[in-house]
Amino acid sequence: MFRTALKRFQNKWKSYRHRFVPWVILNLSKNEKTLRQVTERTKDKLVSDEEVSQSLLKLFRVLLRSHGADHGELRAAQTHFLSQVTSEEKQYVRNPACGHDAMLQSLGFCIDRQPSTLPFAGTGVYVTKGFVPKGATVAMYPGTVYQAYEPILLQSIRNPFVFRCIDGVLIDGNDKGISKMVFKSCSGRDRVGPFMMSDTSWLTATPQNPLAVGQYVNNCSNEWPANVCYQEYDVPDEFPIELHQYLPNVNYSQDTRRPLRCVVLVSLRDITAGEELFSNYYTIVR
Repeated sequence: MFRTALKRFQNKWKSYRHRFVPWVILNLSKNEKTLRQVTERTKDKLVSDEEVSQSLLKLFRVLLRSHGADHGELRAAQTHFLSQVTSEEKQYVRNPACGHDAMLQSLGFCIDRQPSTLPFAGTGVYVTKGFVPKGATVAMYPGTVYQAYEPILLQSIRNPFVFRCIDGVLIDGNDKGISKMVFKSCSGRDRVGPFMMSDTSWLTATPQNPLAVGQYVNNCSNEWPANVCYQEYDVPDEFPIELHQYLPNVNYSQDTRRPLRCVVLVSLRDITAGEELFSNYYTIVR
């Protein structure tokens, strides 16, 4: 019985360690190729926030057209919003699509969760269709956003999905247990009339925003080098309210005055269909 329990623990650990930040940090010296060098904290972005916004807007517009609206107010808002799109963008909303079809239609590729190539790493994320060019927004890291001073002790217990931003902001991307309950509660709290201000469908097996699987991207190794990297993205004030329903993040506190923090994964090189996504951590060069 003891051997069975020990073996079960070892298998759990082998899966957990790929997302366990202290273990990753301690093993960085053994995997120097997994590091991405930046000169300073303010220069860690691979692409501009404007480019990230344009990618998200392109996808979300297709999703909005595809899903339609459940209420009269939303239909009116949807009609008004879609009338504002440019002639270049109209090609992306001409043919309604859902989920992965919308991603392929608007971004030119699809991603999905599948068993990872890494032994004992559990679930990973793959490019299943299309082609990902360098600098593309490939995925989003969903979850509840905690400022550095906010409590997250209970939610962090046995939770490998807590992402720490450079400035100490934490994002809890766990889609189960207390983390799931907290996100759904905060999402319902922030609703503005008929408008949902965040997307709760990432908590299910079929997220309506197909980018919202970034928490399942595994860390790279010397054998499997990184092809994507994390990039922090603060949602701008001018981001259309009609499209907030597809953002898979929500602030833990309602009175948070800073912009909503999202984390996206951006491609470091061209990625073809069939490849698994591997992220990396970076070091600051002084």
